[in-house]
Amino acid sequence: MSTKAPSPIAGGPSFDLDAAWDLHPRVEIRPERFGALLYSFDTRRLSFLRSRELLAVVQQLGRSASAREACAAAGVGEAELPTYRAALARLAETQMITAREG
Repeated sequence: MSTKAPSPIAGGPSFDLDAAWDLHPRVEIRPERFGALLYSFDTRRLSFLRSRELLAVVQQLGRSASAREACAAAGVGEAELPTYRAALARLAETQMITAREG
């Protein structure tokens, strides 16, 4: 990934854009020029968000009713959704974001 939008993952992992998601409560965001670093205090995993646009989406998750709404609020267009779905799926897979309960 570069400072551009995240690259789609071939075959695209399953991720429900219409579900509500949050940053995991034990994950901290450190904004950087290239995007951000995410650090999980539970898994000790460090993840890089290599675009400011993906950072904006992640920051919108907790304030949005769904990941799709978070993408829209961050300015992600319909054509870019598959790319962001893949990036969010990877963050969910690595427990950086979690499905919101209720």
